[in-house]
Amino acid sequence: MSPIEDHPLRYRLANELHARPFPTMRAPSTAAYLAVKRAEGAAARDRDADMAHLIALLDRHGAPHPQPGATHYFGRIGRHTLKWESHTEFVTYTAYTDGLSSRPFDPRDFEVFPDDWLSEAPGVRMTSALIRISPWKDKETTRDEVAEWFVAESVAVARVLDDAAVVAGDFRIDPAGHLRFAVTVAPGTGERRIGRVVQRLCEIETYKAMSMLGFSRARDMSPRMGELDAELSRMIGDMTGATASAEETLTRLLSISAELEGMVAHSSFRFGATEAYKNIVEQRIAVLREQRFEGRQTFSEFMMRRYDPAMRTVNSAQDRLNAMADRAMRAGELLRTRVDVDRSAQNQSLLASMDRRADMQLRLQKTVEGLSVVAISYYAVSLAGYMLYPLAGPLDLSKGMLMALATPPVVGAVWWMVRRIRKRMD
Repeated sequence: MSPIEDHPLRYRLANELHARPFPTMRAPSTAAYLAVKRAEGAAARDRDADMAHLIALLDRHGAPHPQPGATHYFGRIGRHTLKWESHTEFVTYTAYTDGLSSRPFDPRDFEVFPDDWLSEAPGVRMTSALIRISPWKDKETTRDEVAEWFVAESVAVARVLDDAAVVAGDFRIDPAGHLRFAVTVAPGTGERRIGRVVQRLCEIETYKAMSMLGFSRARDMSPRMGELDAELSRMIGDMTGATASAEETLTRLLSISAELEGMVAHSSFRFGATEAYKNIVEQRIAVLREQRFEGRQTFSEFMMRRYDPAMRTVNSAQDRLNAMADRAMRAGELLRTRVDVDRSAQNQSLLASMDRRADMQLRLQKTVEGLSVVAISYYAVSLAGYMLYPLAGPLDLSKGMLMALATPPVVGAVWWMVRRIRKRMD
């Protein structure tokens, strides 16, 4: 019994490093390669459908099934050996068999994948290739074969792995719909090394094709990005010239910012995946340790001329999109500051207006209070006169004199009463 408890994933993670061994191939032999990807939402696809499609192919040959949830499979199907792998966005099938067809790159070599089975694939073909593995004869034979099988303008040829093999391919799709690669193996090259070379070629082509999806996305987005960039520049000019109201400009700017953020969110996965796939392509080419053959361009030179510009376009589109989103954000912050300043000025003007109205209301209130004192005093004096009229005779005073004497104290009493009420209300 172990003195320490293992992490629940320890064995699973350790075995994952050894889960995808390279195939062992001999020369001569032929390999057929296929990569299938869901057209949309491939990363979140139903992987059970991929497994069901694999099992359908295995059942045609009575081959054993993989374990549930497996991400790789290796076994015999008829006279072929099949290697299946499930990746983040796609699945790959590599079927190889001993011997070569009499016709180089014969489309019948791909019949290991039947047409009716292909039509039921849970996705579309991302790429497919036929790989011809033949023993080395001599330099002239290899040179003639390369000239006959590939397009001279785009063919890439290199000696790899310290002269273990010569690999060639032009990355063009032939009339049957497949790419072609030739591997001419030097005497004494082991079967595992041949398998590694073939696997590297398949990976270079697959990850190249996958990364080009980012180029397509960047090219599709470019016209709209240009429109938004021009509109954003006009809007910033409007902010400077104050030709439009700040709130109207802010509404337009928020609309542009929202669209830019949507484009960033929509493209972030594809652009990130493109960068990862590009790095894999470069790494796979690097590990081949290429050397020039007969003055031909190597795979790395081919990628530098044809592939790297597309990847730089993707990086440029991503940088431009992020820069536009940042610029829109900064412009929005400046515009919101301007709107806040304008609103503060409006609020100050409103407060000053309210102060003036309050002052006017206070003056009016005092005026009303004064008039109220006069009115109340008038009625109070009249009432007091009626009460004091009986005393006019005994006091030998006229009614007018009596009213005149009563008016000051009555008015004073009314004024005191109104003032007291006001203080209580305050």
